[in-house]
Amino acid sequence: MRPNIVFILTDNQSSWTLGCYGNNEIRTPCIDQLAKEGARFTEAFCTNPVCSPNRATLLTGLLPSQHGVHNWLGQEEPDAQMGPEAYCTIGEFDTLPQILANEGYDCGMCGKWHLGDSMNPQEGFRYWFAKPEGETRRFYDEKAIWQGQIYREPRYYLDAITHHALDFLRQPRQAPFFLYVGYNAPYGLDRDMRDGHRNRHAAYYADKELRCFPRDSRHPWMVQNLDCYENPTVRRSYACAVSGVDDGVGAILEELRKNGLEENTLVVFSADHGFCGGHHGMWGMGDHSRPLLMFQENLRVPLIFRHPARIPAGQTISSLTCHYDFLPSILDYLDLDRLTPLNPLGPGRSFAPALIGRDLHWGPEIVFHEYENTRAVQTPRWKLVLRHPDGPDELYDLEGDPGERRNLCDDPEHAEVLLTLTDGLHGFFGRFNLPEYDLWQEGRSKAGRILEERIETP
Repeated sequence: MRPNIVFILTDNQSSWTLGCYGNNEIRTPCIDQLAKEGARFTEAFCTNPVCSPNRATLLTGLLPSQHGVHNWLGQEEPDAQMGPEAYCTIGEFDTLPQILANEGYDCGMCGKWHLGDSMNPQEGFRYWFAKPEGETRRFYDEKAIWQGQIYREPRYYLDAITHHALDFLRQPRQAPFFLYVGYNAPYGLDRDMRDGHRNRHAAYYADKELRCFPRDSRHPWMVQNLDCYENPTVRRSYACAVSGVDDGVGAILEELRKNGLEENTLVVFSADHGFCGGHHGMWGMGDHSRPLLMFQENLRVPLIFRHPARIPAGQTISSLTCHYDFLPSILDYLDLDRLTPLNPLGPGRSFAPALIGRDLHWGPEIVFHEYENTRAVQTPRWKLVLRHPDGPDELYDLEGDPGERRNLCDDPEHAEVLLTLTDGLHGFFGRFNLPEYDLWQEGRSKAGRILEERIETP
């Protein structure tokens, strides 16, 4: 029988928050153990620095300029998430859960969906416990959807998500399962963060300085979350939420072990996108500045795979990968690569061979990103950010300047590098974009727009 899959996806979390990626202040023992027992990617990146576009990319293997979800859902009219005109924003594409359901997998979703029509099970999922919307205002007394009804969840929201994940795992079945666990934390933008997070870790962090949150001078581009900057309550609350996610991961791993499912279950841990927690003088995501941000902390995500039956423990994989590689890699790992969607053709490549200790032979180390008027390309050394139509643009030498402090765009010594990366970026998007959703060519978005004044909506 093919392996079971548990895909755990967190909200607004970069790899710098975890012990297995070098953080010695925030407690994440369960996630650290998961990494120790499997394979950990050190250079994994999201496609886009906000929520919904990455969730769409992970499940379709497509770019925002292919699936059309360019921004987080919530601003658009009519509302795609709830109400009589709600719809699934990726419903016209082949998706990972639907492909797996068609292959006989029992599919369950618990937590944050944020891809439209939250009231009804989507894309082959049988089990459906969902947040009505993507935003988290607080972690207690928040709305949830269960069995087609909206209600107020009195528990700590992460505990409610974990409860349903465990309920799904305990159900009798003959088929393999795919469980998608969408934790709505650590988030870092909610009222509980500002007022003080209230989970079991609050007492531990109450007097912690948490130097892992940088104290840079506030960046002049920062336009939101100004009250979060240099705020010790906010830092401690974010750390509480990270450790709260770790508790949920630990409970899921223990349930797999207890029920004899551990050996043949592939567990994947990642995040929708990264988060600046003081890095570069910013607090938040790519939409919390003007111009929109593409710093490494916004783009870098944790990516961990554990499958005791097949993946050797203790691996560190340094190949550059992006969220659009996820779907083809999972299907390849399951020997279902014949089902990788070809219409439209996604840009992803399979890193499945690396998971079982083989060398990757997939050509240049390069990844691409896009967020509305902002696109980026990076190699192990260089990173270029272009903003349509008139900048500002950025070029960084990531080897000599990993903190992205020195913009080399106007340096004549790097003109050739700038030209090569620019041509590569335009060539990539020119190959894969669908004209309907190409914002650089007057296409449209399925989500509300941040930069209406920069790119007119047709």
